[in-house]
Amino acid sequence: MYVNAAIVSPSNEKKVWRYLLDLHELRFRYKGNLRFFCNYSSMADLSIAFFSLLLLFFSLSLLVFLAFIVRPRPVKVPIKNRHVFITGGSSGIGLALAQQAASEGAKVSILARNTGRLEDAKESIRLSTGRDVAIFSADVRDYEAVKKAVEEAGPIDVLVCNQGVFVPQELETQDIEEIKFMIDVNLTGTFHLIKAALPGMKNRADRGPGSIAIMSSQAGQVGIYGYTAYSASKFGLKGLAEALQQEVIGENIHVSLIFPPDTETPGFAEENKRRPQLTSILAASSGSMKADEVAKKALNGLKSGNFIVPCNFEGFFLSIATAGLSPQRSFLMAFIEVIAAGILRVVGLCFQWNWYGSIDKFLEERK
Repeated sequence: MYVNAAIVSPSNEKKVWRYLLDLHELRFRYKGNLRFFCNYSSMADLSIAFFSLLLLFFSLSLLVFLAFIVRPRPVKVPIKNRHVFITGGSSGIGLALAQQAASEGAKVSILARNTGRLEDAKESIRLSTGRDVAIFSADVRDYEAVKKAVEEAGPIDVLVCNQGVFVPQELETQDIEEIKFMIDVNLTGTFHLIKAALPGMKNRADRGPGSIAIMSSQAGQVGIYGYTAYSASKFGLKGLAEALQQEVIGENIHVSLIFPPDTETPGFAEENKRRPQLTSILAASSGSMKADEVAKKALNGLKSGNFIVPCNFEGFFLSIATAGLSPQRSFLMAFIEVIAAGILRVVGLCFQWNWYGSIDKFLEERK
């Protein structure tokens, strides 16, 4: 910086020199701060890069580890030209499953109690797919009747245990016979079907991958007000499926556990007539689906050999949150389960907070 000497009088000389010194000091400080800022930015960039690499290394290592340990291994279950036996096949999800399986070239058998509905379902499938299906009338609570139907149908490649009943009510006021009815149909009936079908499935002709698909419910993953007996009957299916998979894996039979939400079926319409008000409020957190939508998800899941088969967005996250010690064939899904477990636990607690808040509000309004 240059200063014109003509304007510097002796009286102002000290002020000018002070001014120059201040400018010099300010310049020094600015350079120092700039250097510090640049160094700090470089350190921050290095830290971000380091942690990014560390996260990438951890993620890749976890993926490799999971790819090595997931059991059972991935498998595809074909259904074309194979025998698919579906219970509860006269209406709702079962009928939709039968139609979709038949349209993909499967040899389909359906079992239900009502002979008239079975005949109607047979005609409906023939008209929509051009294929005939075998029909069998039996009550799944009657083991001998189930065994006879299965033997008449012949060796089964894919068994879909789709039968189910749901009578929503608080435990205290529900009739004990209704409780037994739900458990007998939903849980014991599934035992009857699998036990009757296993000998033939083990001796199936092509020895290709077989499948046992069990229709549970999102109420089989989390208990809800008014679902006391129903949830118990569906929760039991998970234990059955996990143990059964270990028993039949050596026979190349693969178990799938399907978790549909509320599904728009004739039975669902009847259920809503007596569903407790609070049950409807809490169950609204997961939307309903159409029967053919659930059937498509279920069929794709069992063909992919998936053990857990969710049917909607909420069900996907619910399945991750409740995976526990269940088998997982996909190492990518296993990776998601590991990474998301802690977060989804927090989400689950938020749901519980919301549900119990709704219960408190409902009970307060009833006072």
